[in-house]
Amino acid sequence: MMKTLLVRGMLAGLIAGVLAFGFAYAFGEPSVNTAIGLEDSGGHSHSHDAGATPAPAEQHEEELVPRDIQSTVGLLTGVLVYGVAIGGLLSLAFAFAQGRLGNLRPRVTALLLTGGAFAVVFLVPFLKYPANPPAVGQPGTIDSRTELYFGFVAVSLLVGILATVFGRKLADRFGAWNGFLLAAAGYLVVVGVVAWLMPVVDEVPADFPASTLWSFRTASVGTQVTLWLALGLAFGAFAEKTLTKKTATVAAS
Repeated sequence: MMKTLLVRGMLAGLIAGVLAFGFAYAFGEPSVNTAIGLEDSGGHSHSHDAGATPAPAEQHEEELVPRDIQSTVGLLTGVLVYGVAIGGLLSLAFAFAQGRLGNLRPRVTALLLTGGAFAVVFLVPFLKYPANPPAVGQPGTIDSRTELYFGFVAVSLLVGILATVFGRKLADRFGAWNGFLLAAAGYLVVVGVVAWLMPVVDEVPADFPASTLWSFRTASVGTQVTLWLALGLAFGAFAEKTLTKKTATVAAS
């Protein structure tokens, strides 16, 4: 059964990845192209001092991978790998959670898990360190910015897991709804304090178009919403069919 759920989860992740790629390509790539065009034309300060002129090597830096490959095959590959990986992890979490969150239908459990994971893994970290398009940010700080982002993701995930564990105990004592509210409040307080303590990163140039930044960030959120929602719906349907079939087989025997 675990193997079947794992395969179903990865398949659901593949389906979700295809849909997320379609959204990202349609709504995200235009703002990426705009940002790259601004960088190539020197339309804003990017990583240089005010008034500085990029060196010739910076102006004509050759791309290792052509832009048309990055925006199609590269984007599709990255989203599919991400979707399949998340789908596999979701199936493992589902196998552990099913039956432990109450007498819920499999598709409801899958949607609850997916919604919680979306908030913990993406939404909350995004609010602290939102995505930026190309041409935004100092090249010399990319490693530190990446470390800060994934560090906050790890903290959010760990606190989310602890909140789930304690929430189950709180639900036994105070009721399901009150236990959920207390666990959610505890999660928000802890990650809020951590977010306040962690460094602020704001390297968006003053002359970078606000509309382009807004379009890119809303497209980033939309892509993730598409991915996680499709994953939850697809895996929920697969899991319910699988478990229903198992129940019918056991009853028949």
